Amino acid sequence: MRKPKILVFASGSASGGGSGFENLVHRSRDGTLDAEVVGVVSNHRSGGVAQKAAQMGVPFYFFGPPWSGVGYVLLARESEADFFALSGWLKPVQQLDPALTFNIHPGPLPIFGGPGMYGHRVHERVLEAYRCGVVTHSAVCMHFVTEKYDEGPCFFRCCVRIFNDDSAGTLGARVNACEHRWQPEITNLIVHREITWDGNDPQSLRCPRGYWIARH
Repeated sequence: MRKPKILVFASGSASGGGSGFENLVHRSRDGTLDAEVVGVVSNHRSGGVAQKAAQMGVPFYFFGPPWSGVGYVLLARESEADFFALSGWLKPVQQLDPALTFNIHPGPLPIFGGPGMYGHRVHERVLEAYRCGVVTHSAVCMHFVTEKYDEGPCFFRCCVRIFNDDSAGTLGARVNACEHRWQPEITNLIVHREITWDGNDPQSLRCPRGYWIARH
């Protein structure tokens, strides 16, 4: 039986990053994720994501500015992917089917989402809110992707504990561990159509096992 094909988008950096992409590939090879990662896209031509792709024998696609809708469509066609997984992709998405495109976000949505909210910036804002008594936990969220940053319907949320002596680095490490624990498993539910959305009406979101809430 043909496995679903996933194209991963992961910005990484000029010297590192891509751990989420790497984890998805490993989990696809050990059976946790019953799908094939057919490629990875980065906006760094020779960065950490490209290096990890070469090490694991996964096709790599460089995608530079202006990150147009035409560029996304060409990548979708060339990779022949069925689904598009954003894992640390920091650029706006255009013209990919929102019902087939999903993102993982390292903080509670919707309050800690939007343009510019990624990585340490999210953890710093969450800690500020925690110290003001606004939140009690951070979270890892997964959601379908529209052309507006982090505004697609959320279908998974895993609470991550905050400690009084946390820094953005220590909180980020626990959030990252949570991402690696859950992303492959929830991705598997999406590509096998147990979690679905029609790409238009938020009320059409379907998650037969209920809205996923976990603690880490």
